[in-house]
Amino acid sequence: MDGMSRVLLIVLDSVGVGGAPDAAAYGDVGANTLGHIAAACAAGQGNRAGLRQGALKLPHLAALGLGEALHVATGESFPGLLPGPGRGLAGAAIETSKGKDTPSGHWEIAGVPVTFDWGYFPPSVPAFPPELIAAFLKETGLPGILGDCHASGTEIIERFGAAHVSTGKPILYTSVDSVLQIAAHEQAFGLARLYEICTVMRRLTLPLNIGRVIARPFLGTSRADFKRTPNRKDWAITPPAPTLFDRLQEAGRDVVSVGKIGDIFAHSATGREVKGAGNMANLDLALQEFSTLRNGGLVFANLVDFDSEAGHRRDVPLYAHLLEQFDARLPEIHARLRPGDLAILTADHGNDPTFRGTDHTREMVPVLAFGPGVTPRAIGRRASFADIAQSVLGHLGLPPGPVGASFL
Repeated sequence: MDGMSRVLLIVLDSVGVGGAPDAAAYGDVGANTLGHIAAACAAGQGNRAGLRQGALKLPHLAALGLGEALHVATGESFPGLLPGPGRGLAGAAIETSKGKDTPSGHWEIAGVPVTFDWGYFPPSVPAFPPELIAAFLKETGLPGILGDCHASGTEIIERFGAAHVSTGKPILYTSVDSVLQIAAHEQAFGLARLYEICTVMRRLTLPLNIGRVIARPFLGTSRADFKRTPNRKDWAITPPAPTLFDRLQEAGRDVVSVGKIGDIFAHSATGREVKGAGNMANLDLALQEFSTLRNGGLVFANLVDFDSEAGHRRDVPLYAHLLEQFDARLPEIHARLRPGDLAILTADHGNDPTFRGTDHTREMVPVLAFGPGVTPRAIGRRASFADIAQSVLGHLGLPPGPVGASFL
């Protein structure tokens, strides 16, 4: 191991680059989160007064080779993101895991592709098995539930928020992903109580192989101002095999998980966990933790706002703004890297804001790796997200895992 080797791994949640070979199996042929945002902005569809105007401007990401990642995935070029070598390693990775949700993508990034079938809820109303809800109500003592359907998180709170506050019934909903989400008012229902009932539901859904139960707290007094808070919490299934985290823990290395990383991995070997409210707060935390990280350690961060605030809401101007906001802070990341350090930017799936529906999209993801000692080159199309885990292990001087091939 290099005496100063450390790794900063940042997942830009949902920033896919299109072109997944198996997109048809997921109904996502033609989805391209980053490419379509760039095209929409160039056509004037990314403008919003007081937020942003004009073409998508990502000079620092483009300099790293983000356009090359797009080209590798799609064979196309997009405004402001032309293909070609950048300041680091640039390519795109294919997801081999089943599913296109957060755990599938993150687990594969950490070296454990999902080879089993997740459980899902049908798009009918009601969506949840009556016996599941009966057991949930019996254990929690709740008077009933609201929702019981597939829905967008913001839309269902608008529909049922007032009824929830007046009746005390939580709002339960799902999506095309393997997930059961429970929304409740932080004050009228109570945040601790919401977490308690989510813990009950996590146990009840384990036999159904549901990937995550998510608490979705919100505040507000009416439909006009109901708004989700940063106190979201995920309960995920524990990964079925040793992840990148386990291998680092076994080697006695330091690990810091930023944002929802700890939740995604069921807090299994995820080290020190810190969480902020939104992309910029979590990036602040990641940089702060990285600045004091000991040699041989890893900071693994998720920036969720791209997905939760813009992708699911199909909000092109906001998504473009969030991308530009992150891009503007790349010089800070470069400044924190010491000789021997490695930074990797990637994503876990797509969420094309120009695509139909409100769900994730099956896409390839960018892989951008850079640092003081990295010689710039194209790394092409990677056969698995697990190549990232192998590269991290190799950079930190640890034995490789069973899946993936290092691009270093």
